Amino acid sequence: MSDFPEAGDPIPDIAMETPDGGSVKPSDFRGHKLVIFFYPKDDTPGCTTENKDFSALQDQFAAAGTKLLGVSKDPAKKHAKFIAKHGLTAPLASDAEEGGLSDALGVWAEKQMYGKTYMGMVRTTYLVDGEGRIAQVWDKVKVKGHAEDVLAAAKAL
Repeated sequence: MSDFPEAGDPIPDIAMETPDGGSVKPSDFRGHKLVIFFYPKDDTPGCTTENKDFSALQDQFAAAGTKLLGVSKDPAKKHAKFIAKHGLTAPLASDAEEGGLSDALGVWAEKQMYGKTYMGMVRTTYLVDGEGRIAQVWDKVKVKGHAEDVLAAAKAL
């Protein structure tokens, strides 16, 4: 049994900063399905591809009654530049505060690269139903084909 929320549990309702300086939290999307995709860092190859893939499918997600929200620890101003640079349409939020949503879900975790241990975002996606319950979780996501897999699950929910 995990200490972190999993499928069937309510998604923690923790506010995050938007690129325009506002805030957003999961309960803002009640009545709609919501895909929250956590990714490590703006403007890195895998994260750019993932954001572009979700943005490219945004109309299909909307047709399936599903909203999108990409989340990393990057500051809101960096998100704004990332959106402008790549023409992203999937909304982004900054979860930079300690004790934020990524902490509550356990996706801000210890990682290892080249024998070095550090804290980082584990690429994870949550599909949340219209009542705010986690319907499905994809952890340690591989980017290729991921947005399409999530879209199929959103349509089936």
